[in-house]
Amino acid sequence: MMFYRSAALKTLLIVCCLGIAHFTSAQKSIHIQVYPDSAQRTISKHIYGHFAEHLGTCIYGGIWVGENSPIPNNKGYRTDVVEALKKLQIPNLRWPGGCFADEYHWMDGIGPKEKRPKMVNTNWGGTIEDNSFGTHEFLNLCELLGTEPYISGNVGSGTVEEMAKWVEYMTSDGESPMANLRRQNGRDKPWKVKYFGVGNESWGCGGEMRPEFYADQYRRYATYCRNYNGNKLFKIASGASDYDYNWTEVLMKNIGNRMHGLSLHYYTIRDWNKKGSATQFNNEEYYWIIGKALEIEEVLLKHMAIMDKYDQQKRIGLMVDEWGTWFNTEPGTNPGHLFQQNTMRDAMVAALTLNIFNKYTDRIQMANIAQVVNVLQSMILTNNDKMVLTPTYHVFDLYRVHQDATYLPLNITPDLVTIRNKPVNTISASASQKNGVTSFTLANIDVAETKTVTIDVSKLKGKKLNGKILTAPNITDHNTFDKPNTVQLADFSKGVLKNGVLTVTLPAKAVVLLQLQ
Repeated sequence: MMFYRSAALKTLLIVCCLGIAHFTSAQKSIHIQVYPDSAQRTISKHIYGHFAEHLGTCIYGGIWVGENSPIPNNKGYRTDVVEALKKLQIPNLRWPGGCFADEYHWMDGIGPKEKRPKMVNTNWGGTIEDNSFGTHEFLNLCELLGTEPYISGNVGSGTVEEMAKWVEYMTSDGESPMANLRRQNGRDKPWKVKYFGVGNESWGCGGEMRPEFYADQYRRYATYCRNYNGNKLFKIASGASDYDYNWTEVLMKNIGNRMHGLSLHYYTIRDWNKKGSATQFNNEEYYWIIGKALEIEEVLLKHMAIMDKYDQQKRIGLMVDEWGTWFNTEPGTNPGHLFQQNTMRDAMVAALTLNIFNKYTDRIQMANIAQVVNVLQSMILTNNDKMVLTPTYHVFDLYRVHQDATYLPLNITPDLVTIRNKPVNTISASASQKNGVTSFTLANIDVAETKTVTIDVSKLKGKKLNGKILTAPNITDHNTFDKPNTVQLADFSKGVLKNGVLTVTLPAKAVVLLQLQ
């Protein structure tokens, strides 16, 4: 079924694998109605979480260069990367994986670096892992960033004893063997570690388990993850991938009363065998990816409906702890390192996804984009001493205003197109309030047409309007080490506030932040 807004029709025909998309020309104003009187929920800051795996140059070269590196660093951590991440106010950081987590043995990464054993990273390119970045280095990084650690424990190839001792090593303040070993390695007081994942992708690289088997394994492993000295673990079960609703059903039924969170992984990918270029794509490919990104809402709703059946009080959090785009690696790089460029298309995917997450904060308590540096849809790219911020970084910069803000429900009048045989609104939006400021984030997915948007702000306080915009001449535009500012934030002044109505001229392929105070 095709949806049209007027008789005056301009059609952009996009032949997709699963459907045809039709786009209308510029139409009458698209209206957004905001309902501040119905605001009841807080957007958890942890929805804006990140992920750092021992994969390619995410850790080594991206975050960690060592104290003796000529690259400016603070005790081994890249100064430029740390400062960029501090600006984003990242709320949590997931580590050490990913697939790497279920082959990681934490004791290999403690003690004097020269005595730490090396291993082959069989998941990611056969790279030699020297374990110079381990538990101390990660948890100290989290303290440096002011972010909460999210540890992924090894269920796939590790033992119950190994996991139990890791929790003790990190969080015990007593006269216990692991606490004393930590002190011997230079850390007297324990760290605060709240978020703990009991395995990762246990249906795949984490052990190829059936959900019934993993549920029993979770019971066993989680039992021995103790709370020490007031540190209370938030235990997260290894959840489903994409459309595997049976996995969620089995886990909720069998261990729903034993977990605090359940993970979900969703990647915006076209074909695992033919992922496509990150930078060279046409409009058809762009819209297909946009459609796939938006499909996460349908997936979330189905998983959450299953969770609601067993947990009506919404005690268990849904943790979307891996999400983002996945394209071909950059030419000339190791295919196993997943070094991927990042365009305005990625920025649009990030904006749309975050707007969706904000809607369901009654169930979604955390999300982690994959990954933070040099891997997949990253915030930052590095090459030796050079660093570049990606378009996705700038989206997270715009959207940080929503962290721990009060979510304002809203309704957008339809401006529908059909992508992948599904109706899609051309405009995506979120609204929130914090410290007397109302923030709107708006995204226009149309690659060609400007949209006029009106927002009813009559029930909102504030007369001063400020704005920022992220856009570029081409949807394929991206930042390189030679041209790091091709896509960057700019001031936005195409918003007019009059008689309780905010009218916005929203350019094509743009993400905008408007703040009313």
